[in-house]
Amino acid sequence: MTESLFKISGGYVYDPKNEIDGQVKDLWVQDGKIVEPPTDPTTRPSKTLNATGFVVMPGGIDMHCHIAGPKVNTARKMRPEEKRQAEPVERSAISHSGTMGSVPSTFATGYKYAGLGYTTAFDAAVPPLSARHAHEEFEDTPCIDKGFYVLMGNNHYIMKAIQEHEPERLRSFVAWLLGASKGFAAKLVNPGGVEVWKHHQAGNVNTVDQEVDFYNVTPRHIIREMSRTVDELRLPHSVHIHCNNLGLPGNWTTTLETMQALEGHRGHITHIQFHSYGGGDGDEDTLNSKVTPLAEYVNSHENITVDVGQVMFGETTSMTGDGPLGYFLHNIYGTKWFSSDTELESGCGIAPIKYRNKSLVHALQWAIGLEWYLQVHDPWRVVMSTDHPNGGSFLAYPQIIRLLMDRTYRQDVLKTVNPGIRERSSLPDLDREYTLNEIAIITRAGPAKILGLTNKGHLGIGADADITIYAPHENKETMFELPRYVIKSGQVIVEDGEIRETLNGHTLHVAPDYDRDVEENIADWFEQYYSIRFRNYPVSDGYLHKPQKVACRSNI
Repeated sequence: MTESLFKISGGYVYDPKNEIDGQVKDLWVQDGKIVEPPTDPTTRPSKTLNATGFVVMPGGIDMHCHIAGPKVNTARKMRPEEKRQAEPVERSAISHSGTMGSVPSTFATGYKYAGLGYTTAFDAAVPPLSARHAHEEFEDTPCIDKGFYVLMGNNHYIMKAIQEHEPERLRSFVAWLLGASKGFAAKLVNPGGVEVWKHHQAGNVNTVDQEVDFYNVTPRHIIREMSRTVDELRLPHSVHIHCNNLGLPGNWTTTLETMQALEGHRGHITHIQFHSYGGGDGDEDTLNSKVTPLAEYVNSHENITVDVGQVMFGETTSMTGDGPLGYFLHNIYGTKWFSSDTELESGCGIAPIKYRNKSLVHALQWAIGLEWYLQVHDPWRVVMSTDHPNGGSFLAYPQIIRLLMDRTYRQDVLKTVNPGIRERSSLPDLDREYTLNEIAIITRAGPAKILGLTNKGHLGIGADADITIYAPHENKETMFELPRYVIKSGQVIVEDGEIRETLNGHTLHVAPDYDRDVEENIADWFEQYYSIRFRNYPVSDGYLHKPQKVACRSNI
Protein backbone atom coordinates (compact mmCIF):
# COMPACT_ATOMS: atom_id res chain seq x y z
CA MET A 1 0.00 0.00 0.00
CA THR A 2 1.39 3.42 -1.00
CA GLU A 3 0.86 6.16 1.57
CA SER A 4 -1.16 9.23 0.38
CA LEU A 5 -1.98 7.60 -2.97
CA PHE A 6 -5.70 8.17 -3.61
CA LYS A 7 -7.63 6.36 -6.36
CA ILE A 8 -10.97 7.53 -7.76
CA SER A 9 -12.23 4.60 -9.75
CA GLY A 10 -14.75 3.91 -12.47
CA GLY A 11 -16.41 7.30 -12.99
CA TYR A 12 -17.66 8.83 -16.24
CA VAL A 13 -14.95 11.48 -16.68
CA TYR A 14 -15.59 14.79 -18.47
CA ASP A 15 -12.28 16.53 -19.09
CA PRO A 16 -12.61 18.68 -22.22
CA LYS A 17 -9.02 19.98 -22.22
CA ASN A 18 -7.77 16.41 -22.56
CA GLU A 19 -10.58 15.44 -24.98
CA ILE A 20 -12.21 13.03 -22.54
CA ASP A 21 -15.98 13.12 -23.02
CA GLY A 22 -17.74 10.76 -20.63
CA GLN A 23 -15.22 7.93 -20.76
CA VAL A 24 -14.97 5.51 -17.84
CA LYS A 25 -11.60 6.27 -16.31
CA ASP A 26 -9.67 5.97 -13.06
CA LEU A 27 -7.96 9.00 -11.54
CA TRP A 28 -4.92 8.79 -9.28
CA VAL A 29 -4.10 11.55 -6.80
CA GLN A 30 -1.01 12.19 -4.70
CA ASP A 31 0.08 15.28 -2.74
CA GLY A 32 -2.84 17.29 -4.04
CA LYS A 33 -2.13 16.62 -7.73
CA ILE A 34 -3.35 14.25 -10.45
CA VAL A 35 -0.59 11.70 -11.06
CA GLU A 36 0.20 8.89 -13.47
CA PRO A 37 -1.32 5.50 -12.63
CA PRO A 38 1.25 3.30 -10.90
CA THR A 39 3.21 1.10 -13.29
CA ASP A 40 3.31 -1.75 -10.81
CA PRO A 41 -0.08 -3.55 -11.03
CA THR A 42 0.28 -4.71 -7.42
CA THR A 43 0.39 -1.15 -6.08
CA ARG A 44 -2.53 -0.46 -3.76
CA PRO A 45 -3.71 3.05 -2.92
CA SER A 46 -4.06 4.13 0.69
CA LYS A 47 -7.59 5.29 -0.11
CA THR A 48 -10.12 4.45 -2.84
CA LEU A 49 -13.33 6.23 -3.78
CA ASN A 50 -15.68 4.18 -5.94
CA ALA A 51 -17.15 6.60 -8.53
CA THR A 52 -18.83 3.91 -10.64
CA GLY A 53 -21.94 5.35 -12.28
CA PHE A 54 -21.08 8.92 -11.26
CA VAL A 55 -20.08 11.92 -13.42
CA VAL A 56 -16.58 13.21 -12.67
CA MET A 57 -15.50 16.76 -13.61
CA PRO A 58 -12.78 19.20 -12.56
CA GLY A 59 -13.77 21.61 -9.78
CA GLY A 60 -15.81 24.58 -10.95
CA ILE A 61 -14.21 28.01 -11.53
CA ASP A 62 -16.16 31.24 -11.08
CA MET A 63 -14.08 33.81 -12.94
CA HIS A 64 -16.31 36.80 -12.18
CA CYS A 65 -18.03 37.36 -8.84
CA HIS A 66 -18.00 39.79 -5.92
CA ILE A 67 -17.11 38.04 -2.67
CA ALA A 68 -14.53 40.13 -0.77
CA GLY A 69 -13.31 43.63 -0.05
CA PRO A 70 -14.85 46.87 1.23
CA LYS A 71 -17.62 47.04 -1.38
CA VAL A 72 -18.88 43.57 -0.53
CA ASN A 73 -18.56 44.14 3.19
CA THR A 74 -20.54 47.39 2.93
CA ALA A 75 -23.29 45.54 1.02
CA ARG A 76 -23.49 42.97 3.82
CA LYS A 77 -24.01 45.71 6.40
CA MET A 78 -26.45 47.52 4.12
CA ARG A 79 -28.90 44.58 3.91
CA PRO A 80 -29.77 43.58 7.52
CA GLU A 81 -33.32 42.78 6.40
CA GLU A 82 -31.91 39.99 4.22
CA LYS A 83 -29.78 38.59 7.01
CA ARG A 84 -32.82 38.34 9.28
CA GLN A 85 -34.81 36.40 6.67
CA ALA A 86 -32.15 34.17 5.14
CA GLU A 87 -31.46 30.72 6.50
CA PRO A 88 -28.19 30.84 8.49
CA VAL A 89 -25.24 28.55 7.93
CA GLU A 90 -24.99 26.63 11.19
CA ARG A 91 -21.72 26.06 12.98
CA SER A 92 -20.43 22.50 13.20
CA ALA A 93 -17.50 20.83 14.94
CA ILE A 94 -15.24 21.77 12.01
CA SER A 95 -16.93 24.84 10.50
CA HIS A 96 -17.92 28.37 11.44
CA SER A 97 -21.39 29.87 11.36
CA GLY A 98 -22.37 32.28 8.60
CA THR A 99 -25.19 34.31 7.12
CA MET A 100 -26.72 34.05 3.68
CA GLY A 101 -28.85 36.45 1.64
CA SER A 102 -27.67 37.85 -1.69
CA VAL A 103 -24.29 38.76 -0.13
CA PRO A 104 -23.23 35.83 2.08
CA SER A 105 -20.64 36.24 4.82
CA THR A 106 -17.08 35.08 4.20
CA PHE A 107 -17.38 31.63 5.76
CA ALA A 108 -20.77 30.99 4.15
CA THR A 109 -19.37 32.00 0.75
CA GLY A 110 -16.61 29.40 0.93
CA TYR A 111 -18.87 26.62 2.19
CA LYS A 112 -21.60 27.29 -0.38
CA TYR A 113 -19.19 27.45 -3.32
CA ALA A 114 -17.66 24.17 -2.22
CA GLY A 115 -21.08 22.63 -1.70
CA LEU A 116 -21.91 23.52 -5.30
CA GLY A 117 -18.76 21.85 -6.63
CA TYR A 118 -16.74 25.04 -7.16
CA THR A 119 -13.15 25.13 -5.94
CA THR A 120 -11.89 28.48 -7.33
CA ALA A 121 -13.42 31.99 -7.49
CA PHE A 122 -12.18 35.45 -8.47
CA ASP A 123 -13.49 38.71 -7.08
CA ALA A 124 -13.86 40.99 -10.06
CA ALA A 125 -13.27 44.53 -8.75
CA VAL A 126 -10.95 45.55 -5.93
CA PRO A 127 -9.37 49.02 -5.65
CA PRO A 128 -5.63 48.53 -5.04
CA LEU A 129 -5.85 50.87 -2.04
CA SER A 130 -8.26 48.32 -0.49
CA ALA A 131 -6.29 45.19 -1.44
CA ARG A 132 -5.25 44.50 2.15
CA HIS A 133 -8.92 44.38 3.21
CA ALA A 134 -9.75 41.92 0.43
CA HIS A 135 -6.87 39.63 1.41
CA GLU A 136 -8.06 39.66 5.01
CA GLU A 137 -11.51 38.50 3.91
CA PHE A 138 -9.96 35.86 1.65
CA GLU A 139 -8.27 34.37 4.70
CA ASP A 140 -11.75 33.85 6.19
CA THR A 141 -13.19 32.35 2.97
CA PRO A 142 -12.55 28.59 3.31
CA CYS A 143 -12.48 25.66 0.91
CA ILE A 144 -11.68 27.53 -2.33
CA ASP A 145 -8.71 29.09 -4.09
CA LYS A 146 -9.29 32.78 -4.79
CA GLY A 147 -7.86 35.92 -6.33
CA PHE A 148 -9.03 39.34 -7.44
CA TYR A 149 -8.83 41.76 -10.35
CA VAL A 150 -7.40 45.22 -9.71
CA LEU A 151 -9.42 48.29 -10.73
CA MET A 152 -7.43 50.41 -13.21
CA GLY A 153 -9.87 51.97 -15.68
CA ASN A 154 -10.16 55.27 -13.78
CA ASN A 155 -6.77 55.35 -12.10
CA HIS A 156 -5.28 58.86 -12.30
CA TYR A 157 -1.69 57.69 -12.76
CA ILE A 158 -2.71 55.40 -15.61
CA MET A 159 -4.70 58.10 -17.39
CA LYS A 160 -1.82 60.54 -17.00
CA ALA A 161 0.67 58.05 -18.49
CA ILE A 162 -1.69 57.50 -21.44
CA GLN A 163 -2.19 61.25 -21.86
CA GLU A 164 1.58 61.85 -21.91
CA HIS A 165 2.21 58.99 -24.39
CA GLU A 166 4.53 57.08 -22.08
CA PRO A 167 3.84 53.38 -22.77
CA GLU A 168 6.93 52.19 -20.90
CA ARG A 169 5.89 54.04 -17.74
CA LEU A 170 2.33 52.69 -18.13
CA ARG A 171 3.61 49.15 -18.49
CA SER A 172 5.85 49.41 -15.44
CA PHE A 173 3.10 50.97 -13.31
CA VAL A 174 0.54 48.28 -14.22
CA ALA A 175 3.08 45.58 -13.31
CA TRP A 176 4.02 47.36 -10.09
CA LEU A 177 0.36 47.86 -9.14
CA LEU A 178 -0.47 44.18 -9.62
CA GLY A 179 2.57 43.16 -7.58
CA ALA A 180 1.90 45.74 -4.86
CA SER A 181 -1.73 44.68 -4.42
CA LYS A 182 -1.05 40.98 -4.97
CA GLY A 183 -3.80 41.00 -7.57
CA PHE A 184 -4.36 38.69 -10.51
CA ALA A 185 -5.52 40.79 -13.47
CA ALA A 186 -6.20 44.32 -14.73
CA LYS A 187 -9.85 45.39 -14.55
CA LEU A 188 -11.49 48.29 -16.40
CA VAL A 189 -14.88 49.41 -15.08
CA ASN A 190 -16.69 52.06 -17.14
CA PRO A 191 -13.25 53.31 -18.24
CA GLY A 192 -13.09 57.07 -17.78
CA GLY A 193 -16.78 57.26 -16.85
CA VAL A 194 -16.35 56.86 -13.10
CA GLU A 195 -13.87 59.75 -13.12
CA VAL A 196 -16.33 61.94 -15.02
CA TRP A 197 -19.00 61.00 -12.43
CA LYS A 198 -16.78 62.43 -9.70
CA HIS A 199 -16.74 65.87 -11.37
CA HIS A 200 -20.31 66.25 -12.64
CA GLN A 201 -23.66 65.68 -10.98
CA ALA A 202 -25.15 62.57 -12.62
CA GLY A 203 -22.15 62.62 -14.98
CA ASN A 204 -20.83 59.77 -17.13
CA VAL A 205 -19.28 59.26 -20.53
CA ASN A 206 -21.76 58.63 -23.33
CA THR A 207 -19.41 57.23 -25.96
CA VAL A 208 -15.99 55.60 -26.07
CA ASP A 209 -14.67 58.78 -27.71
CA GLN A 210 -15.77 61.28 -25.06
CA GLU A 211 -12.86 62.95 -23.28
CA VAL A 212 -12.32 62.60 -19.55
CA ASP A 213 -11.94 65.93 -17.72
CA PHE A 214 -8.37 67.11 -17.07
CA TYR A 215 -6.73 64.11 -18.75
CA ASN A 216 -7.73 64.53 -22.42
CA VAL A 217 -8.05 60.77 -22.80
CA THR A 218 -11.10 58.80 -23.89
CA PRO A 219 -12.41 55.35 -22.98
CA ARG A 220 -11.10 54.18 -26.36
CA HIS A 221 -7.59 55.33 -25.42
CA ILE A 222 -7.79 53.55 -22.06
CA ILE A 223 -9.10 50.29 -23.56
CA ARG A 224 -6.56 50.27 -26.40
CA GLU A 225 -3.53 51.13 -24.28
CA MET A 226 -4.42 48.86 -21.38
CA SER A 227 -5.11 45.85 -23.63
CA ARG A 228 -1.78 46.44 -25.39
CA THR A 229 0.00 46.80 -22.03
CA VAL A 230 -1.49 43.60 -20.62
CA ASP A 231 -0.41 41.67 -23.70
CA GLU A 232 3.09 43.14 -23.56
CA LEU A 233 3.35 42.02 -19.92
CA ARG A 234 2.11 38.57 -21.01
CA LEU A 235 -0.26 38.43 -18.06
CA PRO A 236 -2.09 35.13 -17.71
CA HIS A 237 -5.49 36.82 -18.14
CA SER A 238 -6.39 39.48 -20.70
CA VAL A 239 -7.67 42.91 -19.74
CA HIS A 240 -11.06 42.36 -18.05
CA ILE A 241 -13.57 44.96 -19.27
CA HIS A 242 -16.85 46.23 -17.83
CA CYS A 243 -17.96 48.43 -20.75
CA ASN A 244 -19.30 51.97 -20.60
CA ASN A 245 -23.07 52.60 -20.53
CA LEU A 246 -23.95 49.42 -18.66
CA GLY A 247 -27.69 48.71 -18.61
CA LEU A 248 -28.78 51.51 -20.94
CA PRO A 249 -30.99 50.96 -24.00
CA GLY A 250 -28.89 51.26 -27.14
CA ASN A 251 -25.62 50.38 -25.38
CA TRP A 252 -24.80 47.56 -27.81
CA THR A 253 -23.02 50.05 -30.08
CA THR A 254 -20.74 51.03 -27.18
CA THR A 255 -20.00 47.33 -26.60
CA LEU A 256 -19.15 46.80 -30.27
CA GLU A 257 -16.90 49.87 -30.26
CA THR A 258 -15.18 48.54 -27.12
CA MET A 259 -14.42 45.26 -28.88
CA GLN A 260 -13.09 47.16 -31.88
CA ALA A 261 -10.97 49.39 -29.62
CA LEU A 262 -8.93 46.32 -28.62
CA GLU A 263 -7.37 46.49 -32.10
CA GLY A 264 -6.64 42.77 -32.07
CA HIS A 265 -5.29 42.53 -28.52
CA ARG A 266 -6.84 40.08 -26.07
CA GLY A 267 -9.90 41.30 -24.22
CA HIS A 268 -12.50 39.73 -21.94
CA ILE A 269 -15.89 41.47 -21.95
CA THR A 270 -17.57 40.73 -18.68
CA HIS A 271 -21.28 40.38 -17.76
CA ILE A 272 -21.98 41.01 -21.43
CA GLN A 273 -25.72 40.51 -20.97
CA PHE A 274 -25.87 43.99 -19.41
CA HIS A 275 -24.18 45.47 -22.51
CA SER A 276 -26.30 43.98 -25.30
CA TYR A 277 -29.35 46.23 -25.48
CA GLY A 278 -30.90 47.86 -28.51
CA GLY A 279 -33.21 50.84 -28.25
CA GLY A 280 -32.98 54.59 -28.51
CA ASP A 281 -31.95 57.46 -26.25
CA GLY A 282 -32.21 55.47 -23.02
CA ASP A 283 -35.88 54.69 -23.69
CA GLU A 284 -36.90 51.42 -22.00
CA ASP A 285 -40.00 51.18 -24.23
CA THR A 286 -37.74 50.51 -27.20
CA LEU A 287 -35.45 48.04 -25.40
CA ASN A 288 -34.59 44.93 -27.43
CA SER A 289 -31.88 42.30 -27.80
CA LYS A 290 -28.79 42.94 -29.89
CA VAL A 291 -27.06 39.69 -29.04
CA THR A 292 -27.03 38.45 -32.63
CA PRO A 293 -24.75 41.12 -34.16
CA LEU A 294 -22.50 41.17 -31.08
CA ALA A 295 -22.23 37.36 -30.99
CA GLU A 296 -21.39 37.36 -34.68
CA TYR A 297 -18.51 39.75 -33.94
CA VAL A 298 -17.27 37.56 -31.08
CA ASN A 299 -17.58 34.43 -33.22
CA SER A 300 -15.34 35.99 -35.87
CA HIS A 301 -12.73 37.52 -33.51
CA GLU A 302 -10.77 34.98 -31.48
CA ASN A 303 -9.07 37.65 -29.36
CA ILE A 304 -12.37 38.23 -27.50
CA THR A 305 -13.90 36.14 -24.71
CA VAL A 306 -17.00 36.86 -22.64
CA ASP A 307 -18.80 35.87 -19.49
CA VAL A 308 -22.56 36.29 -19.45
CA GLY A 309 -23.80 37.90 -16.21
CA GLN A 310 -27.06 35.97 -16.36
CA VAL A 311 -30.04 37.64 -14.70
CA MET A 312 -32.17 35.35 -12.54
CA PHE A 313 -35.53 36.36 -11.09
CA GLY A 314 -35.69 37.34 -7.44
CA GLU A 315 -34.21 39.81 -4.99
CA THR A 316 -30.51 40.59 -4.97
CA THR A 317 -27.99 43.38 -4.46
CA SER A 318 -26.31 45.40 -7.19
CA MET A 319 -22.72 46.25 -6.31
CA THR A 320 -20.24 47.66 -8.74
CA GLY A 321 -17.14 49.76 -9.19
CA ASP A 322 -19.35 51.75 -11.57
CA GLY A 323 -20.46 54.58 -9.26
CA PRO A 324 -22.83 56.28 -11.74
CA LEU A 325 -24.62 52.98 -12.36
CA GLY A 326 -25.36 52.61 -8.64
CA TYR A 327 -26.89 56.09 -8.65
CA PHE A 328 -28.90 55.26 -11.80
CA LEU A 329 -30.38 52.13 -10.21
CA HIS A 330 -31.19 54.04 -7.03
CA ASN A 331 -33.16 56.57 -9.05
CA ILE A 332 -35.06 53.85 -10.95
CA TYR A 333 -36.01 51.69 -7.98
CA GLY A 334 -36.13 54.28 -5.23
CA THR A 335 -34.11 52.01 -2.97
CA LYS A 336 -31.40 52.88 -0.50
CA TRP A 337 -28.07 53.63 -2.07
CA PHE A 338 -24.38 53.72 -1.20
CA SER A 339 -21.64 55.49 -3.13
CA SER A 340 -17.91 55.69 -2.44
CA ASP A 341 -14.94 57.48 -3.98
CA THR A 342 -11.64 55.63 -3.62
CA GLU A 343 -9.13 58.48 -3.85
CA LEU A 344 -7.28 58.47 -7.19
CA GLU A 345 -8.34 54.97 -8.18
CA SER A 346 -12.01 54.16 -8.57
CA GLY A 347 -15.54 54.49 -7.21
CA CYS A 348 -18.34 52.25 -6.02
CA GLY A 349 -22.14 52.05 -6.05
CA ILE A 350 -24.47 49.67 -4.18
CA ALA A 351 -28.26 49.37 -4.38
CA PRO A 352 -30.82 46.59 -3.70
CA ILE A 353 -32.70 45.31 -6.74
CA LYS A 354 -35.44 42.79 -7.48
CA TYR A 355 -35.81 41.10 -10.87
CA ARG A 356 -39.44 40.28 -11.69
CA ASN A 357 -40.43 37.77 -14.36
CA LYS A 358 -43.47 39.85 -15.37
CA SER A 359 -41.36 42.95 -15.96
CA LEU A 360 -40.59 43.35 -19.66
CA VAL A 361 -37.16 44.79 -18.94
CA HIS A 362 -36.19 42.06 -16.47
CA ALA A 363 -37.58 39.25 -18.64
CA LEU A 364 -35.61 40.61 -21.57
CA GLN A 365 -32.43 40.73 -19.50
CA TRP A 366 -32.99 37.07 -18.56
CA ALA A 367 -33.55 36.12 -22.20
CA ILE A 368 -30.54 38.07 -23.47
CA GLY A 369 -28.23 36.19 -21.11
CA LEU A 370 -29.45 32.83 -22.41
CA GLU A 371 -29.10 34.08 -25.98
CA TRP A 372 -25.39 34.65 -25.37
CA TYR A 373 -24.79 31.08 -24.25
CA LEU A 374 -26.72 29.76 -27.22
CA GLN A 375 -25.34 32.05 -29.95
CA VAL A 376 -21.59 31.94 -29.23
CA HIS A 377 -20.44 29.01 -31.36
CA ASP A 378 -17.30 28.15 -29.40
CA PRO A 379 -18.08 27.25 -25.75
CA TRP A 380 -14.40 27.86 -24.91
CA ARG A 381 -15.00 31.59 -25.28
CA VAL A 382 -18.19 32.05 -23.25
CA VAL A 383 -18.23 31.53 -19.47
CA MET A 384 -21.06 30.99 -17.01
CA SER A 385 -21.58 33.85 -14.56
CA THR A 386 -24.34 35.76 -12.83
CA ASP A 387 -21.95 38.58 -11.94
CA HIS A 388 -22.77 37.44 -8.40
CA PRO A 389 -24.74 39.02 -6.85
CA ASN A 390 -25.61 41.60 -9.55
CA GLY A 391 -27.61 39.33 -11.84
CA GLY A 392 -28.34 36.79 -9.12
CA SER A 393 -26.56 34.45 -6.75
CA PHE A 394 -23.92 31.93 -7.84
CA LEU A 395 -26.29 29.41 -6.25
CA ALA A 396 -28.41 29.79 -9.42
CA TYR A 397 -25.81 28.05 -11.59
CA PRO A 398 -27.59 24.65 -11.48
CA GLN A 399 -30.81 26.23 -12.78
CA ILE A 400 -28.90 27.97 -15.58
CA ILE A 401 -27.36 24.62 -16.51
CA ARG A 402 -30.83 23.11 -16.76
CA LEU A 403 -32.01 26.01 -18.95
CA LEU A 404 -29.09 25.36 -21.31
CA MET A 405 -29.37 21.57 -21.41
CA ASP A 406 -33.16 21.22 -21.57
CA ARG A 407 -34.94 23.13 -24.34
CA THR A 408 -38.37 21.92 -23.16
CA TYR A 409 -37.77 23.33 -19.69
CA ARG A 410 -36.51 26.57 -21.25
CA GLN A 411 -39.70 26.89 -23.29
CA ASP A 412 -41.81 26.19 -20.21
CA VAL A 413 -40.10 28.99 -18.28
CA LEU A 414 -40.52 31.29 -21.30
CA LYS A 415 -44.28 30.89 -20.94
CA THR A 416 -44.13 32.34 -17.42
CA VAL A 417 -42.32 35.59 -18.26
CA ASN A 418 -43.54 38.80 -19.86
CA PRO A 419 -44.69 37.79 -23.38
CA GLY A 420 -43.29 41.00 -24.87
CA ILE A 421 -39.85 39.43 -25.12
CA ARG A 422 -41.03 37.23 -28.01
CA GLU A 423 -40.91 40.23 -30.34
CA ARG A 424 -37.68 41.60 -28.88
CA SER A 425 -35.51 38.52 -28.43
CA SER A 426 -34.46 35.51 -30.51
CA LEU A 427 -34.53 33.15 -27.51
CA PRO A 428 -37.87 31.48 -28.39
CA ASP A 429 -36.38 30.34 -31.73
CA LEU A 430 -33.12 28.91 -30.37
CA ASP A 431 -33.13 25.11 -30.24
CA ARG A 432 -29.56 24.45 -29.13
CA GLU A 433 -29.06 22.23 -26.07
CA TYR A 434 -25.75 22.03 -24.25
CA THR A 435 -24.05 18.69 -23.62
CA LEU A 436 -22.36 17.69 -20.37
CA ASN A 437 -19.03 18.22 -22.11
CA GLU A 438 -20.00 21.78 -23.04
CA ILE A 439 -21.15 22.46 -19.47
CA ALA A 440 -17.73 21.26 -18.27
CA ILE A 441 -16.16 23.78 -20.68
CA ILE A 442 -18.15 26.90 -19.69
CA THR A 443 -17.88 26.22 -15.95
CA ARG A 444 -14.39 24.71 -15.71
CA ALA A 445 -12.07 24.18 -18.67
CA GLY A 446 -12.96 27.44 -20.44
CA PRO A 447 -12.45 29.84 -17.52
CA ALA A 448 -9.19 28.07 -16.62
CA LYS A 449 -7.91 28.57 -20.17
CA ILE A 450 -9.05 32.21 -20.33
CA LEU A 451 -7.39 32.91 -16.97
CA GLY A 452 -4.18 31.14 -17.92
CA LEU A 453 -4.49 28.64 -15.06
CA THR A 454 -2.61 25.67 -16.49
CA ASN A 455 -3.12 23.49 -13.40
CA LYS A 456 -6.87 23.99 -13.14
CA GLY A 457 -9.98 23.14 -15.14
CA HIS A 458 -8.73 19.72 -16.21
CA LEU A 459 -7.85 16.28 -14.85
CA GLY A 460 -4.61 15.60 -16.71
CA ILE A 461 -1.31 14.67 -15.11
CA GLY A 462 0.00 17.51 -12.94
CA ALA A 463 -3.37 19.23 -12.55
CA ASP A 464 -4.57 20.33 -9.13
CA ALA A 465 -6.69 17.54 -7.69
CA ASP A 466 -9.82 19.72 -7.56
CA ILE A 467 -12.60 17.32 -8.52
CA THR A 468 -16.38 17.28 -8.36
CA ILE A 469 -18.40 14.07 -8.56
CA TYR A 470 -22.11 14.21 -9.43
CA ALA A 471 -24.86 11.60 -9.37
CA PRO A 472 -26.50 11.57 -12.84
CA HIS A 473 -30.08 12.78 -12.92
CA GLU A 474 -32.56 13.52 -15.68
CA ASN A 475 -33.21 16.90 -14.06
CA LYS A 476 -29.85 18.62 -14.51
CA GLU A 477 -30.65 21.26 -11.88
CA THR A 478 -31.03 18.48 -9.32
CA MET A 479 -27.81 16.86 -10.54
CA PHE A 480 -25.66 19.99 -10.28
CA GLU A 481 -27.05 21.56 -7.11
CA LEU A 482 -25.87 18.76 -4.81
CA PRO A 483 -22.61 16.98 -5.79
CA ARG A 484 -22.01 13.57 -4.25
CA TYR A 485 -18.38 14.46 -3.47
CA VAL A 486 -16.20 17.54 -3.78
CA ILE A 487 -12.45 17.08 -3.60
CA LYS A 488 -10.06 20.01 -3.06
CA SER A 489 -6.30 19.51 -3.36
CA GLY A 490 -6.84 15.77 -3.08
CA GLN A 491 -8.98 15.90 0.08
CA VAL A 492 -12.70 15.15 0.26
CA ILE A 493 -14.15 18.38 1.63
CA VAL A 494 -17.86 17.81 0.84
CA GLU A 495 -19.87 14.58 0.90
CA ASP A 496 -23.63 14.60 0.21
CA GLY A 497 -23.86 18.30 1.00
CA GLU A 498 -21.99 18.02 4.32
CA ILE A 499 -18.67 19.79 4.92
CA ARG A 500 -16.06 17.17 5.87
CA GLU A 501 -12.91 19.33 5.81
CA THR A 502 -12.44 23.11 5.88
CA LEU A 503 -8.97 23.55 4.45
CA ASN A 504 -8.07 27.06 3.28
CA GLY A 505 -7.23 27.46 -0.38
CA HIS A 506 -4.47 29.43 -2.04
CA THR A 507 -4.49 33.11 -2.93
CA LEU A 508 -3.67 33.32 -6.64
CA HIS A 509 -1.75 36.39 -7.79
CA VAL A 510 0.79 37.61 -10.35
CA ALA A 511 4.11 39.43 -9.99
CA PRO A 512 5.20 40.57 -13.47
CA ASP A 513 8.66 42.03 -14.02
CA TYR A 514 9.04 45.76 -14.57
CA ASP A 515 11.63 48.53 -14.67
CA ARG A 516 12.33 49.28 -10.98
CA ASP A 517 13.43 52.82 -11.83
CA VAL A 518 9.73 53.74 -12.16
CA GLU A 519 9.30 53.41 -8.38
CA GLU A 520 10.93 56.80 -7.76
CA ASN A 521 8.31 58.45 -9.97
CA ILE A 522 5.48 56.49 -8.33
CA ALA A 523 6.77 57.40 -4.86
CA ASP A 524 6.74 61.11 -5.78
CA TRP A 525 3.15 60.72 -7.01
CA PHE A 526 2.11 59.12 -3.73
CA GLU A 527 3.73 61.78 -1.61
CA GLN A 528 1.93 64.51 -3.57
CA TYR A 529 -1.57 63.06 -3.86
CA TYR A 530 -2.27 59.97 -1.70
CA SER A 531 -3.44 59.81 1.91
CA ILE A 532 -1.16 56.82 2.45
CA ARG A 533 2.63 56.71 2.28
CA PHE A 534 4.19 54.90 -0.65
CA ARG A 535 6.08 52.51 1.59
CA ASN A 536 2.85 51.47 3.37
CA TYR A 537 0.86 50.82 0.19
CA PRO A 538 2.19 47.44 -1.06
CA VAL A 539 0.89 44.22 0.46
CA SER A 540 3.79 42.05 1.61
CA ASP A 541 4.11 38.38 0.70
CA GLY A 542 3.76 37.45 4.35
CA TYR A 543 0.35 39.11 4.54
CA LEU A 544 -1.22 36.57 2.17
CA HIS A 545 -2.60 33.25 3.31
CA LYS A 546 -1.01 30.46 1.24
CA PRO A 547 0.04 32.70 -1.69
CA GLN A 548 0.51 31.06 -5.08
CA LYS A 549 2.12 33.09 -7.85
CA VAL A 550 0.76 32.37 -11.34
CA ALA A 551 3.33 32.65 -14.11
CA CYS A 552 2.98 34.99 -17.05
CA ARG A 553 2.31 33.39 -20.42
CA SER A 554 5.26 32.28 -22.53
CA ASN A 555 3.50 33.56 -25.65
CA ILE A 556 0.35 35.46 -26.60
